[in-house]
Amino acid sequence: MAKWTPTHEAPEPLEGPVVPTIVGGTVIWFVLFLVQLPFYGWFDDHGHIWWVWTCLAGAGLGLIGIWYVLRRDAAIRRAAREANTEPGTEAGTEPGTEGGPDTGTGSTRDPAP
Repeated sequence: MAKWTPTHEAPEPLEGPVVPTIVGGTVIWFVLFLVQLPFYGWFDDHGHIWWVWTCLAGAGLGLIGIWYVLRRDAAIRRAAREANTEPGTEAGTEPGTEGGPDTGTGSTRDPAP
Protein backbone atom coordinates (compact mmCIF):
# COMPACT_ATOMS: atom_id res chain seq x y z
CA MET A 1 0.00 0.00 0.00
CA ALA A 2 1.44 3.38 -1.00
CA LYS A 3 1.79 6.24 1.41
CA TRP A 4 -0.71 8.99 0.72
CA THR A 5 0.85 12.34 -0.16
CA PRO A 6 -1.08 15.49 -1.00
CA THR A 7 -1.02 16.51 -4.65
CA HIS A 8 -1.54 20.20 -3.94
CA GLU A 9 -0.89 22.68 -1.14
CA ALA A 10 -3.52 23.31 1.48
CA PRO A 11 -5.46 26.55 0.97
CA GLU A 12 -5.05 29.50 3.30
CA PRO A 13 -7.44 29.43 6.27
CA LEU A 14 -10.58 31.52 5.84
CA GLU A 15 -10.83 34.61 8.00
CA GLY A 16 -14.36 35.58 8.82
CA PRO A 17 -15.94 38.03 11.22
CA VAL A 18 -14.43 36.43 14.33
CA VAL A 19 -15.36 39.02 16.96
CA PRO A 20 -19.06 39.27 16.02
CA THR A 21 -19.27 35.47 15.88
CA ILE A 22 -17.88 35.07 19.41
CA VAL A 23 -20.04 37.92 20.74
CA GLY A 24 -23.13 36.36 19.16
CA GLY A 25 -22.39 32.96 20.68
CA THR A 26 -21.80 34.51 24.10
CA VAL A 27 -25.08 36.41 23.94
CA ILE A 28 -26.94 33.23 22.97
CA TRP A 29 -25.46 31.29 25.92
CA PHE A 30 -26.38 34.11 28.33
CA VAL A 31 -29.93 34.41 26.96
CA LEU A 32 -30.38 30.64 27.32
CA PHE A 33 -29.22 30.94 30.93
CA LEU A 34 -31.74 33.72 31.63
CA VAL A 35 -34.57 31.82 29.92
CA GLN A 36 -33.93 28.74 32.06
CA LEU A 37 -33.75 30.58 35.40
CA PRO A 38 -37.55 30.72 35.96
CA PHE A 39 -37.66 26.93 35.50
CA TYR A 40 -34.83 26.23 37.96
CA GLY A 41 -37.09 24.10 40.17
CA TRP A 42 -38.25 21.96 37.25
CA PHE A 43 -34.68 21.36 36.11
CA ASP A 44 -33.70 20.47 39.69
CA ASP A 45 -36.61 18.03 40.10
CA HIS A 46 -35.78 16.23 36.85
CA GLY A 47 -32.01 16.08 37.34
CA HIS A 48 -31.24 18.57 34.58
CA ILE A 49 -29.87 21.41 36.71
CA TRP A 50 -26.57 21.09 34.88
CA TRP A 51 -28.28 22.58 31.79
CA VAL A 52 -28.63 25.92 33.58
CA TRP A 53 -25.02 25.95 34.76
CA THR A 54 -23.76 24.84 31.35
CA CYS A 55 -25.35 27.93 29.80
CA LEU A 56 -23.75 30.16 32.43
CA ALA A 57 -20.38 28.50 31.86
CA GLY A 58 -20.79 29.02 28.09
CA ALA A 59 -21.45 32.71 28.66
CA GLY A 60 -18.42 33.01 30.97
CA LEU A 61 -16.14 31.22 28.53
CA GLY A 62 -17.55 33.42 25.78
CA LEU A 63 -16.39 36.50 27.70
CA ILE A 64 -12.90 35.03 27.81
CA GLY A 65 -13.21 34.31 24.09
CA ILE A 66 -14.19 37.92 23.35
CA TRP A 67 -11.17 39.17 25.28
CA TYR A 68 -8.95 36.72 23.39
CA VAL A 69 -10.15 37.54 19.87
CA LEU A 70 -10.00 41.29 20.52
CA ARG A 71 -6.35 40.95 21.57
CA ARG A 72 -5.70 38.66 18.58
CA ASP A 73 -7.17 41.15 16.12
CA ALA A 74 -5.16 43.97 17.69
CA ALA A 75 -1.97 41.91 17.37
CA ILE A 76 -2.73 41.11 13.72
CA ARG A 77 -3.33 44.81 12.95
CA ARG A 78 -0.15 45.79 14.82
CA ALA A 79 1.92 43.21 12.92
CA ALA A 80 0.48 44.40 9.60
CA ARG A 81 1.31 48.02 10.49
CA GLU A 82 4.87 47.07 11.45
CA ALA A 83 5.31 45.08 8.24
CA ASN A 84 4.22 48.09 6.18
CA THR A 85 6.75 50.48 7.74
CA GLU A 86 10.24 50.29 6.30
CA PRO A 87 13.36 50.90 8.37
CA GLY A 88 14.55 54.49 8.14
CA THR A 89 11.14 55.98 7.31
CA GLU A 90 8.90 57.84 9.67
CA ALA A 91 5.92 55.82 10.88
CA GLY A 92 2.70 56.84 9.17
CA THR A 93 4.27 58.22 5.98
CA GLU A 94 4.41 56.55 2.65
CA PRO A 95 7.85 55.57 1.35
CA GLY A 96 9.12 57.94 -1.29
CA THR A 97 7.20 61.01 -0.07
CA GLU A 98 10.04 62.47 1.98
CA GLY A 99 11.31 65.72 0.54
CA GLY A 100 8.56 65.95 -2.08
CA PRO A 101 6.88 69.17 -3.13
CA ASP A 102 4.63 70.76 -0.55
CA THR A 103 1.03 70.80 -1.73
CA GLY A 104 -0.12 73.00 1.11
CA THR A 105 -2.52 70.38 2.49
CA GLY A 106 -0.57 69.80 5.67
CA SER A 107 1.08 66.69 6.98
CA THR A 108 1.19 63.42 5.06
CA ARG A 109 0.48 61.53 8.28
CA ASP A 110 -2.76 59.70 8.83
CA PRO A 111 -5.01 61.38 11.39
CA ALA A 112 -6.02 57.98 12.77
CA PRO A 113 -3.92 56.61 15.64
